[in-house]
This record gives sequence, C-alpha cells and structure tokens, in this order.
Amino acid sequence: MNADMKQPVLQLALDFVDIDRAIKVAEESVLGGIDWLEAGTPLIKSEGLEAVRQLRAKFPDKVIVADMKVMDAGRVEVECAAKAGADIIDCLGVAPDATLRECIKAAKNYGAKIVVDTIGVKNVKERAVEAEDMGADIITVHIAIDEQMQAVDPFERLREVVSAVSIPVGVAGGINSETAAKVVKAGAGIVIVGGAVTKSADARSATEKIKLAVKTGKGVKTTLYKRVAAGKIRGVLEKVSTANLSDAMHRQGELSGITSVMNGLKMVGSAVTVRTYPGDWAKPVEAIDIASPGDVIVIDSGGIEPAVWGELATCSAVQKKIAGVVIDGAIRDVDEVKKLKFPAFSKLIVPAAGEPKGFGEINVPVKIGGTVVHPGDWIVGDDDGVVVIPGKEAAEITNRAMDVLERENRIRKEIRDGGTLAKVAHLLRWEKKQG
Repeated sequence: MNADMKQPVLQLALDFVDIDRAIKVAEESVLGGIDWLEAGTPLIKSEGLEAVRQLRAKFPDKVIVADMKVMDAGRVEVECAAKAGADIIDCLGVAPDATLRECIKAAKNYGAKIVVDTIGVKNVKERAVEAEDMGADIITVHIAIDEQMQAVDPFERLREVVSAVSIPVGVAGGINSETAAKVVKAGAGIVIVGGAVTKSADARSATEKIKLAVKTGKGVKTTLYKRVAAGKIRGVLEKVSTANLSDAMHRQGELSGITSVMNGLKMVGSAVTVRTYPGDWAKPVEAIDIASPGDVIVIDSGGIEPAVWGELATCSAVQKKIAGVVIDGAIRDVDEVKKLKFPAFSKLIVPAAGEPKGFGEINVPVKIGGTVVHPGDWIVGDDDGVVVIPGKEAAEITNRAMDVLERENRIRKEIRDGGTLAKVAHLLRWEKKQG
C-alpha cells in the first residue's frame, strides 16, 4: 500500500457512472503507471460496492480507494467497503466526530485505512488536526468540482494542512500535468487526479505525463484540464463551441433566430448593446466608436427590416478591431461583409437600409430571441448560432464549457474504438423510467 509514503503517490479518481467505462480507463492508466485506483463517489452511487469488487478483482495488486464520503453510519459503511475489497475508505471531515471515530475503529478491524476528506470544511487546518488526533490515516485537501469551475486555488489550504499534521496529505481538485509538480512541492504525498486522465482520449499517455511531473518535480504543459479566472476567459472561449456553452448552461443562453452571415468565423467578445428603432442605423454606427477592440456590438432593432448594418459599418468595425456584430433585425451588403471576413450574425438579410434618425440607446439591457443581454456580458458566435454568457457567471460557465469539451474528447475515442453513442452513453440504462 505504499505505507512508508517515501515517494508521492498518484491516485486516479474514476468518477464515472458506468463500471465498464471506469474499468477501461483504469486499464489504460495502469499501463501509464498509476499507483492507486479510486472508485469515485458517482461510480459507487451508480454501481454500488460492486464497483469496488470489480476493481479489486481486476487489479489485485493495486491499492483500491473507496470514495464513500461517509457522513453517517460510519461503522456499517466502512465495513461494507472494506469487505468489498477497499484498502482505503474516504470519510467526510464535516461528519460528526462520533461518525469519524466509528469509521476509524471499523477500518482497523479490517486492516483498512481512513482518509478524511476536507471538502466543505470551513476551517480545514483545525479539522485536519482533529482528524489526526482521532486516528485518521490520511487527510485530503479537496477542491470540489463546482468550486473548480470558479477557479479556486488549492495551494493555500494544502500548505496549511501539511504544516499542521504529521500523517500523509493528499490533494484533489483539477490537478493536471502542469500543477501536479506544484502540489508535490507544496507537500502533498498523494496526488489525486481525475478529469486530466478520465477525459483524455489517451488515458495511458495522460497518466505518464502526470507521473513524470510528480517524479521529476517539473510540470508538463497542457492546453486542457485548466480552469481560469475571469480575466483569462477569452482564450478558453475561443476553444469551446456554442454547443459546449449551451450544454454548460443547461440549454440556456441562445439568441434564438440569429444565424451567421458567413460560416467558418468564430466570434468572442464582451457586449456593447444597442437599442434602436427598426431601420435607424445611427446608434449602431455610433456604438462602433464607443466599443473597444475585441468587443461585440449587439443590436436590438425589433427583429424586422430595413437594415441597420452594412458594408460601411463593417469597414468601420474592422478598423476598430471589433470582434463582431449581432443584429436582431436586418443586415445588408453581405457579399462585401463576407469579403471582409467579419463575424456578423443577423436575423434577416435585406437590400434596403433605413435612415440615421438617432433614436435609441447604447449600453442598456436588450432582449433578443427571448434572452436578455446586458452590457459586459460575453457573446460567443459560431456556425451553430450565438450564445450570451452573463458577465457575473462568465468564468464559471466558461470552465464548465471546457469540461464539456474535455468529456466529449473521451467519448469520441470510445466511439472510434468500436462503440456507438448509444452504447457509450448507456442510453437504455439511463432513460427516465415511467410510472
């Protein structure tokens, strides 16, 4: 069980809901040098302790961790996991002291170890010391998946715990080949990885890279499995699709009825909003002067013609390095707009323009296709359409969209290996039951 912990341990969290997919990734990761295999909480909830039994049978020489997240009935749950073949059982630090003590006593009866997971704990350092005093074998500093989407940094918590306890400390939460070396330097004895391996099209190679980082103390660059703060979301938004964003937002955010004038162009930028009367193109043009490079101009002109945007407005926008335009109304001169390769998205294409009367407002909330767009919201457009991301939620939604993209990479690989989407997703099993 690597009981001496002389070298950092690499643990893989198999957070699947289907055991066959988990086993496949586990096989690949073992070839890549993984040390410990974890039956993740979603896997145990979906498959029960049969997941632990199958991992034990398939990998008899590996340490098997059961991420039970025990909160109550400590003795019963730990005994069940240990009997199923788990070497290490995960209990929650937010559980009552009485529960943790029962977990620790039960584990000793079966020769298993208890890891106390600090997810959700407010004073992590204090609780880690208490858990060690009770007899816990390992402490895990755990940044929850939903916290990861907000780019929460694990390093401060990790250093606090490492300085306060003498038992091994693990760390989990968005670790990748770049950060694995950093958490080891910060004192982690157990590096717990999940998505950086389980979402990879090549789990063996992904494991090897992280294992190398852990062993050498040097990070290995990756473009995926990173979570960014608000100031760095543009680069990620340029990688993900509007479909990824729609999935991340639970099928919300679409500007219905708005389509691309020219396929193959991606648009990403912060919204400068315009409300104008149908055909009045004064405020849309004035917005070009107000907007900053990289912004997207979003125009509400009532969803009807005549056009409020054309070639000359596009020329001005290109000169200003505007990222694109969205028009709930009409555009014209589309041949010239296409030649300029300017991302333009509109409800209508017509030949006739209106008059610059000057009615309307700039940088006020507008409503397009049933969705409200505020100034400063992020706008993303591609061949599928346009999605708006509320400014206050931009970092979290961006990170969730990247998570969607990463998961799809693994599914594509499984399909290429001879599966079908229905089989990979186990659709029949997961269809909602009636009655």
